[in-house]
Amino acid sequence: MAEQAKRRVAAVEGLFTLDEEPRLIGGRLTGAGGYCFPKSLGGADPATPAGEVEEVLLSRRGRIWSYTNSEYPPPPPFVLTEPYEPITVAAVELEVEKMVVLGQVVPGWGVSDLAVGMEVELVLGTLYEDDENEYLTWQWQPVGPAG
Repeated sequence: MAEQAKRRVAAVEGLFTLDEEPRLIGGRLTGAGGYCFPKSLGGADPATPAGEVEEVLLSRRGRIWSYTNSEYPPPPPFVLTEPYEPITVAAVELEVEKMVVLGQVVPGWGVSDLAVGMEVELVLGTLYEDDENEYLTWQWQPVGPAG
């Protein structure tokens, strides 16, 4: 009997698309012209009422602004597996919006492979799985070979 493929779902709804070329779902502050991610943060500034945030799909590419490894488990929605395997995270300045978004770097890339200014693109990766679903999140994939 063939094993049925797991359903691929977002670990947290409303933060990114599940398209072949995924995008983060952010907000554009219509009055100020700036951007926010997630979109819900657009109303956090008392000078910009929440009603003035337009939903937009953010750039898929950007450049590494900073990076580090995470030797300790991150908070939810991260689901721990034992033993915990450290991950690499990068703060990426998006190409068009010029805002910085933090995210996990795809497995197989460590801090010794990365550099400030390196180009990356947004991809989907597995955060965790259960018997029925594969729970996805966004990750940064370097464009080009590992250092």
